[in-house]
Parts: sequence; structure tokens; C-alpha cells
Amino acid sequence: MGTWHIFRREVQSYFQSFIAYVIISAFLLLAGYFFYTDLIMYIMWTLKKVDFEKIWELYFNDIRYMMTIIMPLITMRLFAEEKKLGTIELLWTYPLRDWELFAGKYLSALLMLVIMLGLTLTYPAVTSLLFQIDLRPLFAGYLGLFLMGSAFIICGVTISILTENQIVAALGTYLVLLLFWFLTWNEAVANPDMINILLNFSLFDRLYNFTRGAIDLKDVVFFINFHLVFAVLALLALSARKWRGIQ
Repeated sequence: MGTWHIFRREVQSYFQSFIAYVIISAFLLLAGYFFYTDLIMYIMWTLKKVDFEKIWELYFNDIRYMMTIIMPLITMRLFAEEKKLGTIELLWTYPLRDWELFAGKYLSALLMLVIMLGLTLTYPAVTSLLFQIDLRPLFAGYLGLFLMGSAFIICGVTISILTENQIVAALGTYLVLLLFWFLTWNEAVANPDMINILLNFSLFDRLYNFTRGAIDLKDVVFFINFHLVFAVLALLALSARKWRGIQ
């Protein structure tokens, strides 16, 4: 019940302040632009029959970059704003457990992700009226985007717990995500064995199989473990107030 109360409160905050409308509109405009340009550029470069598996791969990677920018903007306020306004102390007086507070805020941001990704289905839906499309690669790609986007969210919520400044929360989330992104880039100073080890911790490389229409259990398990690690860190950060004598 506590989770539902927090979830509803945060969703209302998103839509009453027009944050949701601005972010969703910007996301859809960019997604539409990338889908159109990916389709046109592929046709111009190849001059062949349209291969939608290749187009989906380009399109999903473009959406990945968009989520990297937008998700921290959605999560930065969840706890940081509460701390700055002093309302977090009020929440702690409610009969709420830490995990309920965390889950409610996390799920509210997750709903934003679901809405954004769901609305982008308009583009392949319209395309399917003109071309025959295999839905399996499309399903795999969207599953990968959902898992990656939810990983961005749980990382952002955790960082937001640590500060009362929304800008710091967003920048901190960007820093962590960039660290996971660049993990395997510096191949010049690492041998192949080290690169293979780092690949096991690379967040962004986990999307590649999904964009190619393949659902690898190892990638799914990685995202689940990523969520568990950051959920534990978030709950530890919330419980730290008890060590400081804050109830």
C-alpha cells in the first residue's frame, strides 16, 4: 500500500508539472527523426531491398543514446528534490518502509520509460502497413531497450538518494553511465584477455544481441544482477540515516 501511495504521488507530480509532457514529446520527436533518417540513409546507401533487421539495429542503438541523456533527467528529482524541500523528513514520519519508498519512486520513473517506448511503437506500426515486418527482432530489441532503460533508472534513483541537488544527481548518473559505456573502449592499453573480462561488466555492450534480434540469457541475467546491486546500494543509502540518528 505504501508503494502504491508513493507511486501515485510521483506520477501525479510528473504530469501536473508538465515534466512528463515535455520529456515524452522530446523523446518521440527525436525517435521519429532517427527512425526516418535511419530508414532513408539505409535505402540510399545500400540501394537494395529494405532489410528491417539492420534498420532496427540502427534505430535501437539511436534510442539507447537518447535514453542515456533523458533517463537521468527523469530520476534526478526523485529524492534530491525531497531533500532540498525538506519533505523527505515528512515521508520518513509515515508508516513507510525504505523499500516501499524506493520502489514507489522507481516504478514511477519506470512508467515514464514504458510510456515513451510504447509510443515509439507507432513508427514500426505505420511501417508495417507498407512492408512485411518480422516481429521477433522487434520484440527482442524493445525488450533490450526496456532492460537497459530500467537499469539507467535504478542507477539514477540510487544517485538521487545521495544528494539534495538535482543537477549533481543528474551529473552523477551521467558519470556512472559513461563509466559503464567507456569500460571497453580503451583497447590500446588493455590486452584481449582484459577486454574480455571488462566485457562482462559493460552495460552498453549488452544491448547488441537484442538489437540483432537475439535474446541471450546471459544478458538478461546481467541486467537483473545490475538491478539487484543498485537496489541494495539504494536501500543501504536510505538506511544510513538511522546511523546518523535521523528517523
